[in-house]
Amino acid sequence: MDDLERLADDIHGAETVVAFTGAGISQPSGVPTFRGDDGVWDKFDEGQFTYGRFQRDPEGFWADRVELQQVMFDEEYEPNAAHEALAAMGRAGSLEAILTQNTDGLHGEAAESVSDESVSGETDETTILELHGNSQRVRCIDCGKRTDGDPIFERAADGELPPTCDCGGIYKPDVVLFGEQLPGAVIQRARSLARESDVFLAIGSSLVVEPAASLPRLAASSGATVGIVNLESTPVDGSADVIVREDVTDVLPAIRDLVEK
Repeated sequence: MDDLERLADDIHGAETVVAFTGAGISQPSGVPTFRGDDGVWDKFDEGQFTYGRFQRDPEGFWADRVELQQVMFDEEYEPNAAHEALAAMGRAGSLEAILTQNTDGLHGEAAESVSDESVSGETDETTILELHGNSQRVRCIDCGKRTDGDPIFERAADGELPPTCDCGGIYKPDVVLFGEQLPGAVIQRARSLARESDVFLAIGSSLVVEPAASLPRLAASSGATVGIVNLESTPVDGSADVIVREDVTDVLPAIRDLVEK
């Protein structure tokens, strides 16, 4: 039995399967990565995108954020075969949750696409926890209203710095900025899912950013089968039962196909 067959066999017998994803799952869609060769932080000073700067200089923060958003999302990105495979597994009831470090919203788009294509019959909804938020939304820091980010970024690009909500509050990109805590309820739910998992798949993540990167170790300590799918080695490799160093767009569809047999 090879590694993928083992993972598929464990998924078959599992009550709770959780996937944890990082930038490596979206890179094949063309989404730029923040770090590494030609990463976004090679072009921008990450120190200008802190929560502290947003608080003390929202006008300057937004001016720089508009430029960053244009570099990050200067074209329409679509879910790739790896996103679609996870969405299909979730829709079939084989995947309980997707925990993602990514802010591109592609897991949600893939889930909607699978839902739209579904035919009659009972299907399951997969929990998608965006641990670091969603770059396609903004949130008012006063009233908490969330809304589509495109019109707000357009207003900012046209000179409304900072853009404000109808209530008068300043909009903030709906992401976790440097120096800002992850939402407590979100990370607590992610930790609970990791502890409850029978199979935990860490996909396309360097597993160095905390606290999210500790989730595979938490799953392993709770007895889960841990599989890592990543082209490079990670600090958590020693806790993994299966390590696959292949393209996520090949591996995830293969796992889905084996699970569906």
